[in-house]
Amino acid sequence: MKLEPLSKHVGVEATDVDLNRLDDAGIDRMKTALAEHGVVFVRDQQLTPEQHIAFARRWGTIDINNYFPANGGHPEIAEVRKSETQTTNIGGGWHTDHSYDQVPAMGSVLLARETPPTGGDTLFAGMSAAFDALSPGLKDTLRSLRAVHSADHIYSQDGVYAKTDQAADLKGHDIRTRAVHPAVIRHPATGREILYVNPAFTLHFEGWTREESMPLLAYLYGVGMRDEFHCRIQWTPGSLAIWDNRSTWHYAMNDYHGHRRLMHRITISGEPLH
Repeated sequence: MKLEPLSKHVGVEATDVDLNRLDDAGIDRMKTALAEHGVVFVRDQQLTPEQHIAFARRWGTIDINNYFPANGGHPEIAEVRKSETQTTNIGGGWHTDHSYDQVPAMGSVLLARETPPTGGDTLFAGMSAAFDALSPGLKDTLRSLRAVHSADHIYSQDGVYAKTDQAADLKGHDIRTRAVHPAVIRHPATGREILYVNPAFTLHFEGWTREESMPLLAYLYGVGMRDEFHCRIQWTPGSLAIWDNRSTWHYAMNDYHGHRRLMHRITISGEPLH
């Protein structure tokens, strides 16, 4: 197995690897790469749903998604899909999954099943590098703050997706979420500090109003959106990515109208953030 960086600050691509034959040493090497780079990408994998689940379990316990449709017969696999006739996609904005949970997911194992002829790429942002780019004074301020996260405004009956052509596919409209996490966390494996707010699910800083919070949050989001902190993944059927939700954001491009895209996602449980 060879590991090649996808960009300066985030992502590596693993080549010369068959995930069905990967031994424990190979998994350990991928886990180290994930902790250090945030995303591990692999192409041309032939995985059945059962093999996809078995591979994911080598990374940790599986979280069942509350909102996405499940793959038939495999509740561990959530389908992230957009049909030829739909105009809205899932994840079409910068976010990190499950930050609204009390114990957010460690990450996800996403496998491309059907991809459009062009488009449908995913961008990833490295939030350790984004934090490193801030001034010492702002870093100190952020270390003292906690932020409130929720998904209710996205997935509820009157949420963002309820007004789109994805509404019929999604579930969990009555689930209510609220979590408070440090604005700066340390990665449990590397100890690196990570900026832990995101545009989709962070509502405001604890003890601050949203009006007071938004100027600072908007500035931080602008830093995270700088191209220098990004990598871009181009999918083909059989491509697979594992990403670390603690240290990355991601953004699913919605530039393939008229074509179908189907991804199978398995989410891996995390641990309390500190």
